[in-house]
Amino acid sequence: MIKISVAIITFNEEDNILRCLNSVAPIADEIVVVDSFSTDRTPQICQEFGVKFVQNHFKGHIEQKNFALDQCQYDHVLSLDADEALSSELTQSIDSVKKNWRGPGYSFNRLTNYVGHWVRHCGWYPDTKLRLVEKKRASWVGVNPHDILKLQQGSEQFIAGDLLHYSYKSITAHINQTNRFTTIAAKEAHARGVRSSQFKIASRPVLKFLRDYIWKRGFLDGRYGLIICTINALSAFLKYSKIKELEAQKSIEA
Repeated sequence: MIKISVAIITFNEEDNILRCLNSVAPIADEIVVVDSFSTDRTPQICQEFGVKFVQNHFKGHIEQKNFALDQCQYDHVLSLDADEALSSELTQSIDSVKKNWRGPGYSFNRLTNYVGHWVRHCGWYPDTKLRLVEKKRASWVGVNPHDILKLQQGSEQFIAGDLLHYSYKSITAHINQTNRFTTIAAKEAHARGVRSSQFKIASRPVLKFLRDYIWKRGFLDGRYGLIICTINALSAFLKYSKIKELEAQKSIEA
């Protein structure tokens, strides 16, 4: 049987971290928490639980999660966010994998809880994630703040059970994070040469809403489906508006 390290990154996650730790305890041979100098009770909760607790300055989601992989003792790593937890079915699947590991990594679906509602449409489910890997054959890549754990070689296998994602406790929290994340995404996109226009600012939100609400059947999630798809559209609007703003600032500076 292989041994598994669980890697978690945190910053002010006192409301979530204990649920995450309790869920992984049955399958974890080591739990590593990399914290970005939290100012709440996150460090105390982790230390009382007996995890390997490391603090590291946050440079980006991708950088922090790769740093967390490097802190793990064992070759096989389950990488989670603090607001995630294993369902009982997924726990059983991972336990079976430990007894018969095959291949470089395993993926599974993620089910998101939004203001107390489990979202099964809107493009949010099935949200298949690769999270259980041989660390020497995988790394976090992507564009901040949208990180992806990717295999460097080989193909992943799918296992049953949901990763439970406790995302937003309020609509306000969703809007606030959308504002923060679109600022990061706009800066990253602008640095890569992505450009905006009035047409993109006007059309991308409409296309995003129609895709998520109609094609991805967000309407089946009722009132919260409408809210989610509208904020998703707002995200596209803000991203391209902020890219346009960065273009204007660069033009003035030139």
